[in-house]
Amino acid sequence: QVRLVESGGGLVQPGESLRLSCAASGTIFSINGMGWYRQAPGRERELVANMPSGGRAFYADSVKGRFTISRDNAANTVYLQMNMLKPDDTAVYYCIADVTPGWGLTAHDYWGQGTQVTVSS
Repeated sequence: QVRLVESGGGLVQPGESLRLSCAASGTIFSINGMGWYRQAPGRERELVANMPSGGRAFYADSVKGRFTISRDNAANTVYLQMNMLKPDDTAVYYCIADVTPGWGLTAHDYWGQGTQVTVSS
């Protein structure tokens, strides 16, 4: 079994910054992609950013230039640095990881429990 634990959410004012962290643990042979989604009230869950193993990062247009995704592969951890936050960034942020549990086994997506980010003055 694989567990993803997120941290770093909170309440900030517009223009401020937050850094989210997500650590994967459990039965892990390798982690392929890792990324972040978010879901605001009344809206569908949307991709914010992802980073394939050894690949280029992808960002949603709404966060380009403000958010940066990074990974610490040795620690099975992904980060999301969020700068110049706006009220529209308010949402529950979810971590996702595409994990291969063992040699020759099928990879599966695993989700974190979510962390609330609220941007308000």
